[in-house]
Amino acid sequence: MSQAAGKFKPMTSTLAESTLTSLKELEDPKILSVNERHGDDHAVNLTKLRAVAKELKKNQPLARELWATDDTAARLVALLICRPKEFDQSELDSMIHEARTPKVLDWLINYVVKKNPHWNDLRVLWLEDPAENVAAAGWALNTHAVITKPDALDDSEILDTIEAQMKTAEPRVQWSMNECLAQIGIHRPELRDRAIAIGERLEVLKDYPTPPNCTSPFAPIWIEEMVRRKK
Repeated sequence: MSQAAGKFKPMTSTLAESTLTSLKELEDPKILSVNERHGDDHAVNLTKLRAVAKELKKNQPLARELWATDDTAARLVALLICRPKEFDQSELDSMIHEARTPKVLDWLINYVVKKNPHWNDLRVLWLEDPAENVAAAGWALNTHAVITKPDALDDSEILDTIEAQMKTAEPRVQWSMNECLAQIGIHRPELRDRAIAIGERLEVLKDYPTPPNCTSPFAPIWIEEMVRRKK
């Protein structure tokens, strides 16, 4: 196990030890095989993992201990039992740099950072970070701002950046930028035509394989479908 940076300390409590033991007992090689195809490295069914977290209830000290183990399943439990508003900005900045797998990154952003009072400061900070996962998190927070805080951003400037950078962005950053583009098109009628035009010109994710009855992540299709559903 690796010791996490920042304010997290090595695991010492009996409850943390027993939680790790419980997660170990729930490991399933078939689950691991499926998860590995998506870049994740845990072997616990998420329904069962959520049940472990539900039994533990909210527990911030335990959440910090479990995060410090660097074990993916333990970190997922930590993100479910933590109190998001009790992390300070430096803790969350350390956590986003320590997160290794897509599921941990997604849960950290959606379950914790978006509920923390420092999310907008972190958005600005992370957009300038050279690490792909961290910059992608910054773009995910741009999308959060588009949807929940309309006055937090200059949407025209955001579209300028997307138009200039999305085509050549690293994969995870590109995915997050594309989502931001789509949400601007969906939530900003006055910018919808421009958002669609940018998507059509850049063709990012145009050929992404999409299962039947699912909406394509190609921004023009995504925007038009979501707008149609609102009518």
